[in-house]
Amino acid sequence: MDKQFCEKLRQLLSEVQGAPYPAAVNSELYNIWYEHIQRTAIDCFEYLNEKFPQEPEDISRTLERSL
Repeated sequence: MDKQFCEKLRQLLSEVQGAPYPAAVNSELYNIWYEHIQRTAIDCFEYLNEKFPQEPEDISRTLERSL
């Protein structure tokens, strides 16, 4: 994995770990968290689409070559 991918993955996992408690779903804290994590997830998907544009069955072969 390259450094950029690792950074994006770490950020996404950090944000998931920091999710507000479910009782706070209607709170402003949840809304802020949700918007932020959606932006990070979109960044991750865009990165994957750029680096791995093949059909899903081809992705495993591409990943094996990358490692």
